[in-house]
Amino acid sequence: LGLADVVQARSGGVRLEALFIDEGFGTLDDEALQGVLQVLNNLRENRMVGVISHVPELKRQIADRIEVYRDEPGSALRMVSGG
Repeated sequence: LGLADVVQARSGGVRLEALFIDEGFGTLDDEALQGVLQVLNNLRENRMVGVISHVPELKRQIADRIEVYRDEPGSALRMVSGG
């Protein structure tokens, strides 16, 4: 999100409303993971933050999410709203 702010400042006011983070959480211990989740939650300020991960703890901590799972013909999506 800090990167989004830099892009906005340097591009004449173009605002990035979304950020996707792909993995990078699997090597974190529980304390570091909690810290990252807290920082992301505090920084998002009415922006969408998408996290692509296989870490089970993220599934428990992120209330609103899109889950991708295997289905008979291939893959399917499930939208979850927890709050």
